[in-house]
Amino acid sequence: MNIQQQINNYISGQPATKRSELQALHQRMLELFPGVRLWFDDGKNSENKTTNNPTIGYGLQTLQYANGKTKDFFQIGISGNATGISVYILGIKDKKYLANTFAKKLGKATVTGYCIRFKTLKDIDIDTLESAIRYGLSTSLPG
Repeated sequence: MNIQQQINNYISGQPATKRSELQALHQRMLELFPGVRLWFDDGKNSENKTTNNPTIGYGLQTLQYANGKTKDFFQIGISGNATGISVYILGIKDKKYLANTFAKKLGKATVTGYCIRFKTLKDIDIDTLESAIRYGLSTSLPG
């Protein structure tokens, strides 16, 4: 099964409201960033144990660990969770930037160093979310 099929299966398996919102976010990401690398993380580790919620990923960055090893990973992720949707913006060095820059304009959302969590799209300003995503992609792009 290819990545797009995995993404479609994941979205299709969500409750109706969350399904339509995840589909809308996914479509918006594809429109904003045509040709972006797609990922799907099923949330399971090498022992097939669930360690996190499944996540649709976009973009490419290389993570470097303290031991010197590297790993390719996505820059932006979207995931359904128990209370709504999480948008992960990875690779931002300043862990206060998202909250300081976007939290007040977003609406009803919780903003951490790398995650924007909200119950439903109608609770947030989608243009502000898009600005945060664009910022995240621009800061973690190579070069």
